Amino acid sequence: MIVTVASGKGGTGKTTVAVSLALSLADDVHAPLFLDCDVEEPNAALFFQPAFQERRDVGQMVPQVDFDLCTYCGRCAEVCQFNAIAVVGKKVMVFPELCHACGSCTLNCPVSAISEVPDIIGTMERGRSGAVDFAHGTLNVGEPMAVPIIRELKRWVIPADPGDRPVILDASPGAACPVVETMRGADAVLMVTEPTPFGLHDLRVAVTVARDELRLPVGVVVNRDGVGDSGVDDYCAAEGIPILMKIPLDRRIATAYSDGVPLVAALPDYRDAFRDLYAALQRLVRDGGPSQ
Repeated sequence: MIVTVASGKGGTGKTTVAVSLALSLADDVHAPLFLDCDVEEPNAALFFQPAFQERRDVGQMVPQVDFDLCTYCGRCAEVCQFNAIAVVGKKVMVFPELCHACGSCTLNCPVSAISEVPDIIGTMERGRSGAVDFAHGTLNVGEPMAVPIIRELKRWVIPADPGDRPVILDASPGAACPVVETMRGADAVLMVTEPTPFGLHDLRVAVTVARDELRLPVGVVVNRDGVGDSGVDDYCAAEGIPILMKIPLDRRIATAYSDGVPLVAALPDYRDAFRDLYAALQRLVRDGGPSQ
């Protein structure tokens, strides 16, 4: 089963839950696969301390203009939906940071004046930490688009048929394109939230993406339970979204996190709770697809 762990906002404990889930399952027969898909701020490696064996650059093909052939007809700019290429008089300007590597400009150039060259935007690494296979991506500073790295990371690491192996994807916070790409292809989405008005607001947005747009089963983990109000509980009950686990506000968890120690390493009694959480996700997927 492929599980994307997501959250509508940052700071909810999403990575804490994702790491703890993977480590709790690592005692079982099938070694879990963990992908840190928060490529703009990857931090799961701080908890796993993996030994990396492979590293790859990630790039995309961007247009390059041969000005000896170019007639400045402007056809390339007309077909580019992202304004990544512009023709002004006798000058062609290419903006790689806007390019989505669709190839339309190259295909539509009437004089074949446009070719494609690679533009490196980040890196991927994979390795092992104990019984957990680990991989993450890192977007280069200044690059605006994380989705190509997330897409390539999933293609590189996730097998076509994971079988019984748990695959845990740690998404970036929010509900933007990188989160959508991390959710795409998953069997279920585990939303981590906090019982506050801010947590509820962003949970609603994230659920809209996962359940209503991508049609994925959604379960919720409430972190820091006891600090806010009943808004998250009421919302989940009204929407038929199961709350699969509650983690109380506990200074020991916060202290362990600040020291780079996973929750289940600091408090081993939680391992059984996270195994139960995974079993509940399996039942959620088996029993009905998108929760309504």
